[in-house]
Amino acid sequence: MTLAARVLGLLDTFSTPRTVHAHCDLMCGVYDPAQARIEAESVKAIAEKYHDSDDEVFRQRAVLIKEERAELVKHHLSVLWTDYFKPPHVEQFPQLHDLFWRAIKKAGDAKKSMDPAVGQELLDLIAEIDGVFVKTKQG
Repeated sequence: MTLAARVLGLLDTFSTPRTVHAHCDLMCGVYDPAQARIEAESVKAIAEKYHDSDDEVFRQRAVLIKEERAELVKHHLSVLWTDYFKPPHVEQFPQLHDLFWRAIKKAGDAKKSMDPAVGQELLDLIAEIDGVFVKTKQG
């Protein structure tokens, strides 16, 4: 078989429509609330270190980095909410939309605050999401 024939065969394979079934964008194992949790842990730790320092340059950098981390929390939660969780999950866990809304709002609050307690509240909400996530993975 010539190279051209192999390439045409390969192109035909990709151009043939196929129906696939998955409850998320990719096969399971791609999504995990751990990504948001790790960033939220950084948000809380940075707020704590901010209060432990009297170095203004350090404190300014801490604010910027904490805001970036909080924005990443919002991103990871949004992706998990929209790409992993599907209508059957919401039927099983009716509080899911409200839980994600509160967590993403709390990440926004964490961007504006240097209070470690806000970071802890964010971590607590992510832990609730993780609890639901684990239950969906078992089913």
